[in-house]
Amino acid sequence: MHTTRYSRTAEYMALFRALETTRSPKIRLFDDPWARRFLRPSLQTVATLARMPPLGRAISYFIDRRWPGGRTSGIARTRFIDDVVDEKLRCGCRQIVLLGAGFDCRAYRLPDAAQARFFEVDHPNTSATKQDVVLRALSKKPAHVAFVAIDFNRQSLGEVLQSSGLDLARPVFFLWEGVTNYLTAEAVDTTFRYIATAAPGSGILFTYVHGDVLKPKAAFAGLEAVQHLLDNASEPWTFGFDPAELPAYLAARGLQLVSDLGAADYRACTMGAAGARSVGYEFYRMTVAEISDA
Repeated sequence: MHTTRYSRTAEYMALFRALETTRSPKIRLFDDPWARRFLRPSLQTVATLARMPPLGRAISYFIDRRWPGGRTSGIARTRFIDDVVDEKLRCGCRQIVLLGAGFDCRAYRLPDAAQARFFEVDHPNTSATKQDVVLRALSKKPAHVAFVAIDFNRQSLGEVLQSSGLDLARPVFFLWEGVTNYLTAEAVDTTFRYIATAAPGSGILFTYVHGDVLKPKAAFAGLEAVQHLLDNASEPWTFGFDPAELPAYLAARGLQLVSDLGAADYRACTMGAAGARSVGYEFYRMTVAEISDA
């Protein structure tokens, strides 16, 4: 399928997941058979060629040279988030909200996903394209997934989720991956304040970019190549956090910081020695927070 309704960066992330899935089950970080369904034909061919180990290694080497740290950060982040969502499901969380769901297919590939209700929130065009892919693959809409289309310029996130069946009186886990860096400070603030109204035991995992990447001449390994990609795709980053200020920012909005990891941290958690050898993308961070008791 062609992916003109999706961002170029999201498509490359799908490629990274598709490439990881082609590796041997003994060494790959995860299995995401859905990822290749969102690739344009040329990138599907790349994923097919990667099934041959020598070509797979060559393709990964080329990507790592072109976007230092991008692929390894992406796959390490995917595995880390998989583990967090798996743990939430095992602990009894039965409501998972994906804000900006895009190509995220955890509702269909994680073993315990069907035990919970997944709410996939996205722009109407993106949601329609996602549903088309899912329907063609499964022949019917999965009963445990609610596709929540929203126009943020006209609709309230809280009202749309409530009408879709989300119950804030019960614990909710929110996943907000790859989105905050494209929003305004006001939109990010409003979303966090809404999340903080969820029941005790609720939480969120979100990604963000270090605020310094928005400044001229920011010095991060791999940043120049990413900025070139963003410029070509007309997908500029518009928002970031200073990690030192994040705990206070979240506390002011009723959230308590649990962990805040840079790329080196989450690569170490999921890739071990291989992660330690990879550099770059340290500006791309991942945070877990919980609803404060106060």
